[in-house]
Amino acid sequence: MIKTTDLQPMANRIDNLKKGNGFDKYPERINRNGRPMKLASKLNEIGYSNSQVLDTIKNIIALTESEVNDIAENEDFTILERMIAKALLKDLSKGSLYNLELLLSRTFGKPKESASFQTNEKIEIVYVKGKTIL
Repeated sequence: MIKTTDLQPMANRIDNLKKGNGFDKYPERINRNGRPMKLASKLNEIGYSNSQVLDTIKNIIALTESEVNDIAENEDFTILERMIAKALLKDLSKGSLYNLELLLSRTFGKPKESASFQTNEKIEIVYVKGKTIL
């Protein structure tokens, strides 16, 4: 059974919310449009399918540096193609593999990771009435 004294802390919290301690001070912080859409969701609305995005990434990764540079500078290409090209060129100039690794994991999946575990502890196994208990 819940006593009314147990509900007092919750009532105080509700009163604090009613006082306007949140966005009343900074109304410009309210995100009235909701969470921004992810790039993949936006591309689906435009008409790109997931397989088309993956094919685009694979094709651009397979190009030479001069061909990727042409894509990045030519406004006749789609924004998706230009963004991928610019990201790859930026990383190339820095000597970084970050965007390449990100694009490869997006298209081909992450490589399998292995883990090992060693312990010096003894493991006790008990067999009781047809069941094994560790």
